[in-house]
Amino acid sequence: MISTILITIVIVYLIFIVGFIYGFDKVEDFELQDLEPKTKFSVVIPFKDEAENLRELLNSIHRLNYPKSMFEIILVDDDSNDGSVEVINNFLHKRPFDCAQGDIRIIQNIRVTNSPKKDAISSAIAIAKYDWIITTDADCVLPKYWLDTFDECIQTYQPNCIVAPVTYNDGGSFLKRFQILDVLSLQGATIGGFGLKLPFLCNGANFAYKKSTFQLVNGFYRNDDIASGDDIFLLEKIKKLHPKKVFYLKSDKAIVTTKPVSNLSTLIQQRLRWASKTSHNPNWFSKLVGLIIFLGNLACISVLPLLFFRFIPTRIAIALLIIKFSIDFLLLFKTSRFFKQESVLFSYVWSCLIYPFFSIYIVLLSLFKPYKWKGRTFKK
Repeated sequence: MISTILITIVIVYLIFIVGFIYGFDKVEDFELQDLEPKTKFSVVIPFKDEAENLRELLNSIHRLNYPKSMFEIILVDDDSNDGSVEVINNFLHKRPFDCAQGDIRIIQNIRVTNSPKKDAISSAIAIAKYDWIITTDADCVLPKYWLDTFDECIQTYQPNCIVAPVTYNDGGSFLKRFQILDVLSLQGATIGGFGLKLPFLCNGANFAYKKSTFQLVNGFYRNDDIASGDDIFLLEKIKKLHPKKVFYLKSDKAIVTTKPVSNLSTLIQQRLRWASKTSHNPNWFSKLVGLIIFLGNLACISVLPLLFFRFIPTRIAIALLIIKFSIDFLLLFKTSRFFKQESVLFSYVWSCLIYPFFSIYIVLLSLFKPYKWKGRTFKK
């Protein structure tokens, strides 16, 4: 009986991951065609205590290939206390951008809800000059042809919403490589979901949509009591309004990179923040995927005690673990190849042994524990 349950769970898990692999290949790579730029963008960047990261972000903005007259940068200060504003002003004084006055500005966040980041984005959108909004984070680095790729995607497909790739840029330690593998698995599922025409994930560090569409769906209304989720809840609203106008930009020219956290304690808080929005997500497919992933990882953990007490045969236990870890590796291989991070796969063996325990721990902890982020405590 126990063996049958475990086999069933792993088979269902296998079907889902194979589906994501199939969907990943269905999403075509987007190639730049060197079209004349036509789209104007308002780039929104909330920040809180990001002094150590802002210089790298600003340098990457400075290197953008896109005509400076065709985009604005709105940096939203969310009550920073570490001199972040001074860092920005000093940078702009030393390396002024070649664009019209006022196209790079710092504004203060106007807090009206339980979600500081949603408030920051809403504050910026309210004063944005252009219809296309792109959000990213202050600890990110933007690729040179970032806006060119978004522009050509808009010209080619006329979407209302664009989800684009994000990964980590530092694999110097095992903990950081573990995080890269984790985010690559999420990116694989994100792309796979789009390929299956069941999009359910996105990342606010590389997310674009029309200001008019944002206003049409009433922005973050009805989701602003949840601290996180400025990306997936908005995606769900836009999907409901324009299901055929949501596009995944599968291009290596659009990959935004960010830093993994440096210690386990912060990683746990980050994952609790991510998990806090799961139960509020109205997408049935997202909840189903979350359940299957949870059961798949739980099955891996339960194999060890069940094998020890001889509730399942050794050959079945070994076969189930090999099947799960092999199919996970295949999805990660495809994703890492797209992101050109194949080297991180050398840490897969240890990571795949640790991840089921880490994943189950985060799920259980998220059921009753608030999380802390940027010096603030948030309840689920």
